[in-house]
Amino acid sequence: MKERIDERFAQLKKKKRKALVAYLTAGDPDLETTAKLISSLEAAGVDIVEVGVPFSDPTADGPAIQAASQRALKGGATLEKILATIRPLRQFSGIPVVLFGYYNPILAYGPERFAKDAAASGVDGILVVDLPPEEAAELRKYTDPAGLAFITLVAPTTDPERARTILSGAASFVYYISVTGVTGTKEPDPEQIRQDMERLRTMTDLPVVVGFGISKPEQAAAIAPLADGVVVGSALVRLIGEKREYGDLIEDVFTFADKIRRAIDGAS
Repeated sequence: MKERIDERFAQLKKKKRKALVAYLTAGDPDLETTAKLISSLEAAGVDIVEVGVPFSDPTADGPAIQAASQRALKGGATLEKILATIRPLRQFSGIPVVLFGYYNPILAYGPERFAKDAAASGVDGILVVDLPPEEAAELRKYTDPAGLAFITLVAPTTDPERARTILSGAASFVYYISVTGVTGTKEPDPEQIRQDMERLRTMTDLPVVVGFGISKPEQAAAIAPLADGVVVGSALVRLIGEKREYGDLIEDVFTFADKIRRAIDGAS
């Protein structure tokens, strides 16, 4: 529920730590492994997991996530099965889970049914990349009462007036896209991020996390002091894709996330 995300950021602020948010594509290499990967990421110190819902036309995603989505779809991953995978995790895990994806699978599932089932499965928030504020009401009329945080995106190209419109409906935290273009194809510029964070601080009191293009511990260390958290996505998805047929996948993912976590803590 939304409160789980809010409490996590409150704890981090109290401890003067920055959030580590990790993205993975559900169903790559399979849903059973996805559940194990979420547990591994939590053990490595990840604060929030973004669970990507595979979609046939992921226009905002780069090659790594596109390939992962195709593998997951071929393996039979569906929104219903993803929710069923998350539900058992709540028996032992308190890590906030944000479903990340596109509106088409939700629309096909049924917005009202989705909100009910997502909340019952232990999902805490949703990020729908192709649902702008002007069109979000048709989903939020179900997800808001269900207690699901509606996470919003702000880009470097978002003008101030548009940013205020987006942020007026934001919940729990804001996802700042650090580079233009699709995921995982460019490196972020810390100085530009610093300037944009200063601008966003005047518009919202919500925590702001920075994502797109952060793939190395040194990058995370450079950006973490500028924001409330960093998101690692394509690099993690790429690692899972490379190691998916090997027995040490879970351990490799833990090691990768642990290095990012240590870099963030060292810089903060």
